[in-house]
Amino acid sequence: MPSKDPKLLYSNFHKKIMHVEYEEFDTVEDIFRYMASVIPPMKNTMPINSYKGYVFSIIPLSPSTGDVYLLIYTKGKLDGKILEYDINANSYKSVNAIERADKVYFIVMTPKRNTLVDQALESL
Repeated sequence: MPSKDPKLLYSNFHKKIMHVEYEEFDTVEDIFRYMASVIPPMKNTMPINSYKGYVFSIIPLSPSTGDVYLLIYTKGKLDGKILEYDINANSYKSVNAIERADKVYFIVMTPKRNTLVDQALESL
């Protein structure tokens, strides 16, 4: 039986508005350095996306509501599934396993489709 509460019915059809802030970087290393500086202590593994000619990460700025995001990006493409980043040398290389606690590792994700990023790229 359908609900008599019109607010409940409306919420089923409510379109959520997403707000995206952007930070563009010159190189992939700049993104890695940024992400390595904002990660929680003792966490050395993070996802990074390579999609439609961009390397990026989406950071929720309002985790409770999920409507404001920061998209940090640069043009480029990453190959390899695990990249080891050395913040002191500002360089990265492809590796087969996560082995060292003194390095930061990025797991490269290449989605087939990412609607959140598609919408953000339209606004770019």
